[in-house]
Amino acid sequence: MRAYTDKEELITEIKQRYQKYIAEFENTPENLRNRRTDEVDKTPSENLSYQLGWLSLLLGWEKKEKAGIEVQTPAEGYKWNNLGGLYQSFYDTYGKETLAEQMQQLNKKVMDLCLWIETLTDRELFEPDQRKWATTKAKWPLYKWVHINSVAPFTNFRTKICKWKKIVL
Repeated sequence: MRAYTDKEELITEIKQRYQKYIAEFENTPENLRNRRTDEVDKTPSENLSYQLGWLSLLLGWEKKEKAGIEVQTPAEGYKWNNLGGLYQSFYDTYGKETLAEQMQQLNKKVMDLCLWIETLTDRELFEPDQRKWATTKAKWPLYKWVHINSVAPFTNFRTKICKWKKIVL
């Protein structure tokens, strides 16, 4: 997994990867938002819903912990070893929106993510055991949670949506 020298580098990477990712949806016709192909595992709407779901969880874990509420990860009623139901809840929650609405919501979530990162100290961001919700056997610092839920999927899912567009459009 990529390491970052400081929070500015992480924020820059999030924004750059996100801009490339979200641009892939700009010319996707609304009537094809739920079009499935055998070659790509998510429809455009599911792709956006997945990102909305994970960024909402990540920001929600932080908000709950700051409020003194015990956080259950990945989410109430879901376990790490069985995420299929969680993903379906993302599709059910966000998939009712149009692509434009999903993109607008995701723009806001990414902005909120970057604003949150700006509030963190280097210690909070780069050292493990800084949040109860982030303290697992892996001992990941917060930046790894951020990377795995933003930079990594923005990069990997961009290739999937590109492939979907080549097949469908």
